[in-house]
Amino acid sequence: MIKYLKKKMSLTVSLVMFVFFVLLGTFMILMFVVILLHKIGYISLSDIRNNSSDAPLNIPTRFLLSNFIFCTFIGTAISGFFSRKLLRPIRKVIAATHQVASGDFDVKVDIGGIDELEELSNSFNKMTEELSSTETLRRDFINNFSHEFKTPIVSIKGFAKILKSGNLTDTERVEYLDIIISESERLTQLSTQILNLSKYEHMEIVGEKTLYRIDEQIRKIILLLEPKWTAKSLIFSLDLPDTLMEGNEDLIQQVLLNIIDNAIKFSYNGGQIEIGLHRNEKEEIIIKVKDEGCGMSEEAKNHIFEKFYQVDQSHQIAGNGIGLAIVKRLIGLMNGTISVESQVDIGSVFTIKLV
Repeated sequence: MIKYLKKKMSLTVSLVMFVFFVLLGTFMILMFVVILLHKIGYISLSDIRNNSSDAPLNIPTRFLLSNFIFCTFIGTAISGFFSRKLLRPIRKVIAATHQVASGDFDVKVDIGGIDELEELSNSFNKMTEELSSTETLRRDFINNFSHEFKTPIVSIKGFAKILKSGNLTDTERVEYLDIIISESERLTQLSTQILNLSKYEHMEIVGEKTLYRIDEQIRKIILLLEPKWTAKSLIFSLDLPDTLMEGNEDLIQQVLLNIIDNAIKFSYNGGQIEIGLHRNEKEEIIIKVKDEGCGMSEEAKNHIFEKFYQVDQSHQIAGNGIGLAIVKRLIGLMNGTISVESQVDIGSVFTIKLV
């Protein structure tokens, strides 16, 4: 029963009861002082007035009791009246919270007058903005992901039916099989990225570190991606001095592979990609990857490391908005940093700093 009453007790009732008990406590302290003074003979609690100048100060008992009852009643009534107004901002926040819980992330609260309440209002509005942005990205990702996943499946199904018909030349059969293999690899890559993102999001500690040549690792990644950059006739300009790196080679491989693959993906045909590597005065390793591609706007720069965000909203360039989210997470795990500078139609420069 007590738990139920605590749960159902409103803020107004709580505040009124608080004021009541404060008044009661104050009166009890006052009475204790009066009784103590009466005991030592400084005052007399009596309803019979003594006019002698040597007699203790006379305080009628009925006056004290009536004064207590009157003050308690007035104080409680005033607190009950003003508490509804004072607690109105809190009720606004509670109502807005219910709206957010129901999925409405556009709700805003405007509370002024008291610094703490203004801060609460600003924090709440900032929270709803972030939730709205995340929800939009999540919804876009679901749509994009469904499209990315459905397209290769439809393609595989269609060409498999054609192959089943049997009325094909050897050249056509090989061509259709190659398409099925290519679309299957696309599905595999998409699934792998989703699994990697989930794995890295729950990772808290970087695994085993080894000492290895990071410049050689970059060269191997470029060779691994050769089919992609040769298809676009891209040229690489490399400044990769011999550099030893102590770190988790597999995680750094994921980072560099994503960044260089992105540089290739967004470069114009016949462009150049510059990759530089050096160690600064703090013994940090700095890697810069510069492309001469389509670049991005300021708005895109602010969101590219967020999950599900895609720079190319037209989907003319393949991608699912997962790669750079993985990069950001991994670099954070390694206590490194990543930044980007970009101009539309000029290109982008990604700078990675590894401790």
